[in-house]
Amino acid sequence: MLRTSAPFLPLLLALAACSADAPPPAAAPTAPRAAARTAAAAVPPAAQVTIGGEDAAETVARWQPPAVQIADDAVAAARRKAAQAFEQDRLYADEEAAIPIWLALLQRDGKDRQALAGLKQARLRLLEEAGALLSRPLKQREALAQASDMALVLLAIAPEDARVRQLQSRVEIAQRVIAYNRAGEDDLRAGRVGEDGDGAIPNFREALRLNPDDVRARQGLAAAESALIGRAETAARAGDFATAGTWLAEAAKVRDSSITIADAFERVERIRADTLTRLRDEGLRDLTTPQGLKPAREKLEDALRIALPGDPVVAQLRERIELVTHYGSFRPRQVFSDALRDGGRGPQMIVVPHGGFQMGAGDNERGATDAEKPSHYVRFERGFAMSITEVTVADFRRYVLASNARPRATRRGHSIVYDERSGNFVRHSGVDWRSDYNGAPAIANSPVMHVSVRDAENYATWLSEQTGRSYRLPSEAEFEYVVRAGSSGRYPWGDAGTPPAGAGNFTGAEDVSPTGRRWYNAFVGYGDGWWGPAPVGSFEANAWGVHDVAGNLSEWVADCWHASYRRAPADGAAWFNPGCRQRVIRGGNWANAPDQTRAAWRQSQDSDTTSARIGFRLVRGI
Repeated sequence: MLRTSAPFLPLLLALAACSADAPPPAAAPTAPRAAARTAAAAVPPAAQVTIGGEDAAETVARWQPPAVQIADDAVAAARRKAAQAFEQDRLYADEEAAIPIWLALLQRDGKDRQALAGLKQARLRLLEEAGALLSRPLKQREALAQASDMALVLLAIAPEDARVRQLQSRVEIAQRVIAYNRAGEDDLRAGRVGEDGDGAIPNFREALRLNPDDVRARQGLAAAESALIGRAETAARAGDFATAGTWLAEAAKVRDSSITIADAFERVERIRADTLTRLRDEGLRDLTTPQGLKPAREKLEDALRIALPGDPVVAQLRERIELVTHYGSFRPRQVFSDALRDGGRGPQMIVVPHGGFQMGAGDNERGATDAEKPSHYVRFERGFAMSITEVTVADFRRYVLASNARPRATRRGHSIVYDERSGNFVRHSGVDWRSDYNGAPAIANSPVMHVSVRDAENYATWLSEQTGRSYRLPSEAEFEYVVRAGSSGRYPWGDAGTPPAGAGNFTGAEDVSPTGRRWYNAFVGYGDGWWGPAPVGSFEANAWGVHDVAGNLSEWVADCWHASYRRAPADGAAWFNPGCRQRVIRGGNWANAPDQTRAAWRQSQDSDTTSARIGFRLVRGI
């Protein structure tokens, strides 16, 4: 009498539990698994089942075992045949494979121990091989197809096995990952990078959400990042650096690849630098011709449109144009303020005379550091205007309100203040440009503090837009030039170890804090009556009519930090490298040691620093 393998489904469900503990069959010596199994897709599915999820429903095949016929006198031969097929790794593809034969044996005898054990061993092997296929980095589509076939077989013979369910889940996730990756790659080829939320980037991110270790999706994000960087460089070569910056900002959001973005930024900045150098050289050549002033100014406008604040190449062209045109009718020590577009007035400015000075500390200056050397001669071929006082809280408030700016300390939520209880400078929450040295609300004519160098540059940019004039931070050379105001002593007032009475807000031994603290390193015999910054203009101006440039607050300047003055510009321009993080502060402050009040004193600060000891003032061309 002959028996067939169908119907199998009730039998397969019943086998899920009872096969777990059956002993394995006697096995022949293991042969290499070199024979490729026939693709399961060759077996027509008997039925289809629809699986629903978060996405659109998808239809998958259910595995139907090939029919196997076993005669009553062929059971032993069928067992041997199944064992041999198992050793040859022919598990399920056709009626000659191990699993269909064992299932046919179990249909004859549901307690066939060798068949039960064989199915258990086959299940373990399929789980192992399918897992290995899903982890294979190459030929993923082929591997996934094989793993999917195996998962369907396992679902048929062991539907209640948690490991089988887990494998099926992995297969479904892998299928979705591949689909997202393919969609992302198609988007990239079509130029839909996805920075707007629809395209390659969202697809690759969905793939990584499903499988955070998927190499293909990570490579896709890298390719998307490269596409955005390519757009940035194309815009830069067209002179559109604002758009280039926008594309770089979008590229920086794609993945954590700071080195790649930094390299791209450097390439864009090289394009910017080359463009600015070309504009400068053409403008300088224009100035040598009789009618060259207008085209030189046009080139300056182009350069200013693409340059970063303080760019020395643009500064050189601007200064030469101003020199050629004599910079209007200003005179030394003239005081003025520019009208703002909103009807107000900018800070009061005073014209500083052109000239030269010896910048830095001498070789034998007491208290000097190597960073202040070598002393070198700097000459300004034109005058410039500097704000008479430090920028005030009221000045800065006008900018913040008009531009909806959020300065660094406001965004960060804290700054460095003086703590009266400990006598130290500490970080304190809720402190920003509206705060005094101790975190209390600052008065309107107090010098603004708790601002970063970028905040100061942004204020200068806004003021330039409001006035139509070129405002910027002073260069380090300009600042020291004004601090010295024609003198050459160790201190701004000369070589005397104690400041003259009323000279400024410095650390005096006679100063006393609200709780009775005194400075332990201060100018002996000096007191100015202030513990903390004083309102601007509270002390006498220096010889060139500038207030508080030697004390009150130290101030940001435009230069990047360099460890010495070797190769420093000799024309007084800012020594600036695009992208630098370390910047320079100059001038003493209310909490500086005497050595830090010297005219040559300088210090490095991170560009994001905000503190109760640092403010700023501006200069503008005339």
